[in-house]
Amino acid sequence: MFEIEKSAWPLAILSAILQVVVFPLPNLYVLSWVAVAPLLVAVLRARRPGPLQLEGSIKLLPALPLQGFLLGYVCGILWYAGNCYWVYNTMKQYGGIGTLGAAGLLLLFCLYLGLYHGVFGLVTALVARRSVRAALLAAPFVWVALELARTRISGFPWDLLGISQADNIPLVRLARATGVCGISLEIMIVNTAFAAAWLIRRNRRTSLLFAAFAAAFVLQIARWMPVPAFPTDRSAVLVQENVPVLDNSDWTRQYFEQTLTDLTNISRSQSSTPAPGLIVWPESPAPFYSGDPEFRRGITQLATESHAWVVAGNVGAESNGSPSQNATTIFNSASLVSPSGEWVARYDKAHLVPFGEYVPFKQLLGFAGGLTKEVGDFTAGTTRLPLPAGDEKLGIFICYESIFPDEIRQFAKSGAQVLVNISNDGWYGDSGAYAQHLKQARMRAIENDRWLLRDTNTGVTAAIDPYGRITQTVPRKVRTSLVTNYGLVNDTTFYTRHGDWLAYVCAIISIVALAISSTPGKGKA
Repeated sequence: MFEIEKSAWPLAILSAILQVVVFPLPNLYVLSWVAVAPLLVAVLRARRPGPLQLEGSIKLLPALPLQGFLLGYVCGILWYAGNCYWVYNTMKQYGGIGTLGAAGLLLLFCLYLGLYHGVFGLVTALVARRSVRAALLAAPFVWVALELARTRISGFPWDLLGISQADNIPLVRLARATGVCGISLEIMIVNTAFAAAWLIRRNRRTSLLFAAFAAAFVLQIARWMPVPAFPTDRSAVLVQENVPVLDNSDWTRQYFEQTLTDLTNISRSQSSTPAPGLIVWPESPAPFYSGDPEFRRGITQLATESHAWVVAGNVGAESNGSPSQNATTIFNSASLVSPSGEWVARYDKAHLVPFGEYVPFKQLLGFAGGLTKEVGDFTAGTTRLPLPAGDEKLGIFICYESIFPDEIRQFAKSGAQVLVNISNDGWYGDSGAYAQHLKQARMRAIENDRWLLRDTNTGVTAAIDPYGRITQTVPRKVRTSLVTNYGLVNDTTFYTRHGDWLAYVCAIISIVALAISSTPGKGKA
């Protein structure tokens, strides 16, 4: 009676597989409308009725809370393993650890973040104790509430469900009001409709399935609706450096100077009328330090000769002690240089990658310091203010920061007219991570109704319009530059001004549903 029905496990595994393939590289986004439905069916049909229980409108009963957690947890572990498998290679190749260590870290990563799927199964089972219908009604809100928790608590909102629909322009315009969580909510509502079709009497199943398919079709077909182009009146050069990840010993002075000269040349080799007013260099594994005279000379000369503003990724450094102490704080930075050659401002990355750019709880986890050997031990920046470049205000953010919706909106809220994302996606190799990262960055353009200039070390380097469309791009893993057009936007969206209000509403609804389910009452199907 307390064992999980055998058919529930294949459904949970199927759900994990479907949730993996809706994101790049498979990118079977149309399956997002049914991806979570098997997990819901598994949790809500997990037990056979006992001899003293009457069979109602369903043959199988909802899972007990622990059973629901286990079904969701297995689904979550498999989802993270299938979607974030690239963590293994990144840790092995760049983290300085062996095969077993990298595999162990990936396993711990999946076991930890899979807890959110587990909690989804647990809460669904708890609400279902009172009513299966209530559990279905609550499920979309619980899902979005857990996406909020994954963002705020774990700090890893990678591939939120709504990201899968980034190419569905009419649908994702909703994100201007709700953020990506509004798209996740809509997808989950359709998923629960499909799940409900398998939980009701057969004589009503056909009509509900038809309604669910119709809803999914109408919402998905919007992807192919024509949308107008955005006006542009500015141009920029985005430099794709394609610099390999090397040990510091490989960076001889000659190689450094050759690389710097090559990058400077391709930054101004493109002909464009009028001349671009902005040149962007990405986050890079090259040892470009803001205090290096050779690096400063090259960037300054580029700015003055091109009569353009230059944004250059580099390692920023500040002395935080007396000269005798020789203490220096380093930042993952983007420096802004004026057409006159003045280094006028700098953005320091505020949200660092744990175990990649710093070690959290360093006194307790000092053994993990080797994971940061390739990139250093950075200090986080403290502001998300736009940098003024003449008559433009640039909202510059770096790499991993692009996956945090509420943080990126701060730039637009503070007056940024165009977003600039510099990144080094070379750490991901040819795995799906680079394409997943790109989709998430595109959603930031949609939410804030801003042009996004995305400049990466190895690709994808692209211009992205406020609809989230890639308007111009260059091939990956090639040293080149992209001359692209863009525009400035001053108006702010509802999401930019108010943030994740919908996600918090979903969290409140989830808490209320849990509270109601805990009150005495007879469970119903």
